[in-house]
Amino acid sequence: MRKSLFAFFLLTALYSCNLWQSPLTEDEVTNVISHFDNGWEHKNMKEVDSVLSPSYIYFTRSGGTFSRDSVVATAGESSYSLKDVSRSDFVITIYNNTAIVSTRWKGKGMYRGIAFDEDQRCSIVVVKTGDKVEILSEHCTPIGAARVFH
Repeated sequence: MRKSLFAFFLLTALYSCNLWQSPLTEDEVTNVISHFDNGWEHKNMKEVDSVLSPSYIYFTRSGGTFSRDSVVATAGESSYSLKDVSRSDFVITIYNNTAIVSTRWKGKGMYRGIAFDEDQRCSIVVVKTGDKVEILSEHCTPIGAARVFH
C-alpha cells in the first residue's frame, strides 16, 4: 500500500510540474498564427486576444514597441480594414516548447484614412505552456529591393 501511495504522489508531483508536457508541434504553430490572422482579417478582437500571450509585445519597424492591449484594440478598430491579406513562406524552428517562425505577410487596406500596401518579412515567437499555445512576440520588416548588409 505504501508503495502505491508513494507512486501516486510521485506521479501527481511530476504531472503538476509539467514534466510530461507534450512538445510544441509545427501544426500548433501554424494553427495559432492562422487564428491570429483570421482575427485580424475579420476584425475579431476576441480571436486576436485569445492567441496572444499576456506578455505579448510587437516590435515596430521604426524601433518602437506596441503593447498587447494596443494590438488587440487596433484589430477591432473601425478605422482599420484589410482588403487583401496573405501569409506565406513559413520557416519554423522549434526548440523545446518555443518556436521562431519566419513568414512573409502581404496586406492591402486602410488605417485611419491612409491606404497601405505592405510586403513584410515577419518574425514570430510562439510558446507552449501546458496545453496553451500563444504568440509571445512579433516583428515585421518591409521587404525592399535595396539590401545594405544582407
